[in-house]
Amino acid sequence: MPVAPKSEKIDDLMKKASESLARMSYFEAERMASKALAMSRQDDDFDQMARIVMPLMEARRHRLQQALDVKNITILDSELSENMKIKPGCYLVQPPLVGSDARRFRLEALHREIPVAVLCREPITQLGLCPIVAVGPSGSIRTKVDPPDDLDHPDLAWFADAMSLLGDFALQSIDPEMASHRFLDTLMDYLDTIPEHEGLHQALEQACKDAHRDLMEKQAQSPSTPKK
Repeated sequence: MPVAPKSEKIDDLMKKASESLARMSYFEAERMASKALAMSRQDDDFDQMARIVMPLMEARRHRLQQALDVKNITILDSELSENMKIKPGCYLVQPPLVGSDARRFRLEALHREIPVAVLCREPITQLGLCPIVAVGPSGSIRTKVDPPDDLDHPDLAWFADAMSLLGDFALQSIDPEMASHRFLDTLMDYLDTIPEHEGLHQALEQACKDAHRDLMEKQAQSPSTPKK
């Protein structure tokens, strides 16, 4: 049996992702769109990538909303076990746990298809600010925000705002003078680190369009292969 070209496999993945979104199977849609995005990047198919980003963002947006709708924040500050019970909702990871613990917890919840929102904070600074951090494949993203009014019982508005501010900081920290494909890959790394941030998705969509335009211009400027 002939093997289907990769482009057909990607199209099939995105068709199934759209069907999953329609029936509100958000974890399934996210997995398929994430796989399609990675496959498209391997082939430098930036045009296809641009079309994938928004469905991926939509799946993640719904998944995040499911966690926020629980309206409960659980403090995690003790050792995490592999078989620990995870309930839907928001989780604030704090000392002695660190950013890598938060990432491990988030990925485990994702694997189990449990909607959670995870934020990690570090010790309050001498100036009274609250460092927040996320760990990803290329290192850590860290910024400081005002602490919640009650550090032991943070409210949902502070939690959601802190998550958004961390993604905003990541986006603003990228050098806009980077070559388009490097800018794109940095955004993909940051989305692996903070996958629920809509601004990072929107920036990635535009970066894919820019990379596709640059590729088309480069190909148009290349001399034609002489005929034999």
